[in-house]
Amino acid sequence: MSQQVATSNYHSLLLGARESIPLLGGYIPVAISFGLIALQSGFSSWEAVAISTLVYAGASQFLFVAMIASGAPLWFVVVMTLLINARHVVYGPNLAPWLSTSRLWPWLMHGLTDQIFALAHTRLPQLPSADRLGWFIGAMLVAWFSWIGGTAVGAIAGKELTQQWPLLGDVMPFALPALFLVLLAPRFTSWLWSLALGCTAVVALLFTLMGMTNAAIPVAAVAGAVVFFGMGALR
Repeated sequence: MSQQVATSNYHSLLLGARESIPLLGGYIPVAISFGLIALQSGFSSWEAVAISTLVYAGASQFLFVAMIASGAPLWFVVVMTLLINARHVVYGPNLAPWLSTSRLWPWLMHGLTDQIFALAHTRLPQLPSADRLGWFIGAMLVAWFSWIGGTAVGAIAGKELTQQWPLLGDVMPFALPALFLVLLAPRFTSWLWSLALGCTAVVALLFTLMGMTNAAIPVAAVAGAVVFFGMGALR
């Protein structure tokens, strides 16, 4: 019996790792960009890799190195980083119904990024309860190590890569938005999701055109959530 359980966990871990591989198309280019930017901001290669290992928060890392480089107070850097990562307060409760009783889950939440959340929110309900922990471990490890590896490449060889292929510098910033579009595409099969996502995109675009770029994302997110839950309640 124990051998069967171990085999099941191993297969679920491999399944999670395999299903997270498409995320690398967005992770690695953006991580390379972060490594390069961190180096240009005065951080060493090892410091850049350490930030990606310990912080592992995408946009927060870019904000972190920019604010440190500009001489912002440490307390303000911490507050801004926490505000950007406040979205995890929403992620956790949405995944909680599908989590098993394992004590490992709180530790694994270090690997809960936007993309892993989107993937897990779709896949965990489809998996047997016994396979969910292994699946999540496999998915989050592949994503985490690809982010660390991409940062190392950017910090060590990013400058040479962009000098040799200048187009890379223009393409890499679009990798993450493209990845989000791929993750959102399956949701457009539902009229309710299509309406909510369409509203979110329109509100974000309007605020950006009005010059209020800092407010565009949070206001658009709230607008999309109101439309989704409001129309769901009416239905």
